[in-house]
Amino acid sequence: MSKTSVQIPGEVPARLEDGFARIRRESGLPDAFPSRVLDEAEWVAEVPRLDGKDLTDLPFVTIDPPGSMDLDQAVHLERLRGGYRVWYAIADVGAFVRPGGVIDTEARSRGATVYLPTGSVPLHPRVLSEGGASLLPGVTRPAAVWCVDLDAEGRTVGADVRRALIRSRERLDYAYVQAAVETGTADGTLGLLAEIGALRLALERERGGVTLPTPEQDVVTTDGGYRLTYRLPLPAEAWNAQLSLLTGMAAASMMLDAEIGVLRVLPAPQPRDLDKVRRVAAALDVPWPDGAGYGQVVHDLDPANARQAAFLHESRVLLRGSGYVSFNGEPPPLADHAAVAAPYTHVTAPLRRLVDRYATEVCLAIAAGEPIPSDVARALDELPGLMSAAARRSSAVERACVDLVEAFLLRDRVGQAFEAMVIDVDERRGDGQVQLADPAVIAPCDGPLPLGEHITVRLTRADPATRQVRFTPA
Repeated sequence: MSKTSVQIPGEVPARLEDGFARIRRESGLPDAFPSRVLDEAEWVAEVPRLDGKDLTDLPFVTIDPPGSMDLDQAVHLERLRGGYRVWYAIADVGAFVRPGGVIDTEARSRGATVYLPTGSVPLHPRVLSEGGASLLPGVTRPAAVWCVDLDAEGRTVGADVRRALIRSRERLDYAYVQAAVETGTADGTLGLLAEIGALRLALERERGGVTLPTPEQDVVTTDGGYRLTYRLPLPAEAWNAQLSLLTGMAAASMMLDAEIGVLRVLPAPQPRDLDKVRRVAAALDVPWPDGAGYGQVVHDLDPANARQAAFLHESRVLLRGSGYVSFNGEPPPLADHAAVAAPYTHVTAPLRRLVDRYATEVCLAIAAGEPIPSDVARALDELPGLMSAAARRSSAVERACVDLVEAFLLRDRVGQAFEAMVIDVDERRGDGQVQLADPAVIAPCDGPLPLGEHITVRLTRADPATRQVRFTPA
């Protein structure tokens, strides 16, 4: 189980507010946009480039977490004879932002939107990311619309992308979609989302792709205070994620055929790492059938099972080392993403990731049979470095925020005992990590520790100032 971002309901306590502000300062996150960027954003939000096919008759919907305003994707699904058609509309940030302009220059310095429990530090001014460029319901918006045809098994048989105008009908959230499917009231796009999503998940498993079943940490209010809990992602989230993966795979294939673009890549696991993970599986009695790949193994695991949770945590070593690679000419030696088990690129979140806008511009030009715009082609070499820096900063902020919340919620419980399971052991240092069931905390623990076993631990440190939590066996 990996740590993830946390959301705090209601008013944030002053001490936590101060802690989050300190994290922002330490990470060098910008406080605000320069006035020249805001001025240009307010102007272009009112006068976007509105060209392309009119697809406002298609009943697109968006599916996002509750309260989201930066809506990158809208979807409409159709059943065809012998298959399906996926219409996937992506916010056309290129209709507003000019490469080399002041908004683009500021976006390059940011790289990606960074999310904190107290709000986000956006890639673009909110007048664009939550206003003029966002695929909000009931308004006409420019979009890059992917049309991907699938066969009856969910395999891609054709893909195209064009600029178009769309109008989303509804802004839905995952809980609503899940409830509609479970109660049998889902029809049209929502019913097909479950159907196509299941087919794509089966294909992911077949090709050896990996989706780790990792619960998220949520903060909930209780008796006037807060409590950390675990939340398993809903199946609807996985179905929707498969549409994004499908689009990213289609875009990567298009770029490789044209021999220009930027890919999201992850090298195959090193043999020594794979051998280690196999030994961990054997030690924890995690089944690994002969001939099965890592992706096939993790698809059936239950993170509520102590030994399987430990295996999932230990096996993350196989998924490290992702990055971006640009190319103009011969495709790069490493063109695959090992967790996707196919070539893949980022094109579905241009409001929140810089690279997606440029990758989309490349695909639009390829699909139209036109040369790649020169300013886009020139920017490709810079993107891997810019995005790697943004990813490191975002990951560091996420870890720091989770550590702060854990330390804050445990600060008055030093000396108390908790039930936990050991999910990581560092034989060299002689310590490891434990995962508490309640509260939902993952933290270092002094050793020696029995990997994959339930033990009782005692809290020895919970310091919000240093964001440190530590346990020892009780």
